[in-house]
Amino acid sequence: MEYKDYYKILGVERDADKASIKKAYRKLARKYHPDVSKESDAEAQFKDVSEAYNVLKDETKRASFDELGSNWQAGQDFHTPPGWDQSHAGFGQNGGAYRYSSASGATGPDVSDFFESLFGHAYSGMGGQEDRYQAPGHTAGQDQHASIQIDLADAFHGASRQLSLSEPVLTESGQVINKQRSLNVKIPRGITQGQTMRLKGQGVSAPGGGARGDLFLEVNFKPHPVFKVDGKDISLELPVSPWEAALGAKVAVLLPDGKSVNLALASGSSSGRQFRLKGKGIPAKTPGNLLVTLKIVVPEEVSDDERAAYEALKSASSFDARTKMKPGV
Repeated sequence: MEYKDYYKILGVERDADKASIKKAYRKLARKYHPDVSKESDAEAQFKDVSEAYNVLKDETKRASFDELGSNWQAGQDFHTPPGWDQSHAGFGQNGGAYRYSSASGATGPDVSDFFESLFGHAYSGMGGQEDRYQAPGHTAGQDQHASIQIDLADAFHGASRQLSLSEPVLTESGQVINKQRSLNVKIPRGITQGQTMRLKGQGVSAPGGGARGDLFLEVNFKPHPVFKVDGKDISLELPVSPWEAALGAKVAVLLPDGKSVNLALASGSSSGRQFRLKGKGIPAKTPGNLLVTLKIVVPEEVSDDERAAYEALKSASSFDARTKMKPGV
């Protein structure tokens, strides 16, 4: 395997202090990070820079690397010095080989054979702030989840809505920030409460030019003052006057889509009676139903003429609303 001069890769002297090594690394990491670099070999260069820094920033690893001394010559294959082994370097065989990963968590190829020859499989990853500079793998970006509220009428007509989404983005300086982006979404006719739409390729972007993840958008209805929703069915309470209930009537019922239908009430209709209007619920291949429940209401205030009419009705009627509540019934 080919020897790698970590000092040369970072462009520092062999007696450079930690601050100089870190400064050199940050400069090169910003230059070669594949998410922002325009260099054709950015990923390979970044991999070497990260590998060099992870050795030289650690006193034990650096001391072990320095022990190679004159046992190498540029351009020759590398062989560890006689008697020099991984346990001598202070590292055992436990753990997994270090793998690079992007800011989104995608993993990439293992580090070089040279690195593993020095430190085996003990090193499992970088720590601290430098994690943000890890190189990307070639996998898709992360899926994203969001929710949106729409009007009930949108389920009948369909709609377009603009979403504002936040996603992590790596800047040229190597910082991870949350960037806002806008997305126009078409809400299909027939959507139901709590349904999740999968928008392919609209999730988080992938470092290194990979495909975006998917966006999973949960759709909920805003509370409605009249209608209640249960799956594809819609229900409402329909207020009717005492004379409409007693005498029968045709009552206009407003539908969620803005249209209306006439509901025929038979004479003697009582509160709680339910009507099922087939197919007037959420539209679908098999549409839902509209469930209408009658509720008799009386005026809160009555005029003298209305009071007289009620008194006449009371005198003329033999109707007893509480017949079934009498003892022995």
